[in-house]
Amino acid sequence: MRQLIKTTVFLLTLLLLSCGGKEEKKKEGFSVTRQKTETETTATTPDTEVTKASERIDLTNKGIGPVTSVNLDAEIDQEMANKGKEVYDQMCLACHRIGKKFIGPAPNGILERRTPEWVMNMILNPEQMVKEDPLAKDLLVEFNGSPMANQGLTEDQARAIVEYFRTL
Repeated sequence: MRQLIKTTVFLLTLLLLSCGGKEEKKKEGFSVTRQKTETETTATTPDTEVTKASERIDLTNKGIGPVTSVNLDAEIDQEMANKGKEVYDQMCLACHRIGKKFIGPAPNGILERRTPEWVMNMILNPEQMVKEDPLAKDLLVEFNGSPMANQGLTEDQARAIVEYFRTL
């Protein structure tokens, strides 16, 4: 019995000694090691500045999708705009904030930069738009590859959202 206790104490002591004694040398200061990545750079001069996709104006592109023509009345349909706000608050607010860039672009002033058809096609058909529409592709790049989710909205809901955007 004594022999067993002595052996156990000896093994525990040996185990404790083997764990200790390692000294880690601390480096003075702060250093970061980074790998170089190859990036393509483009020199720009003041007269060849590149405009962000979210700020680019394109009032000819109708996008890719079911909407080919939208008629906007001179006067805003306030009832439709209110419905559009409800849909926007429920389905779009998670990614789009009025007046600021968020996960997606800010919707205010969108109809000064895009056709209503393009906006509706982006709402209704975002997967195909980011694959085939050059402007939607550029927006995908600008917003860090975050694609717009297809919310399964109807054309009437998308049209109401466009009417709401007219009030912003």
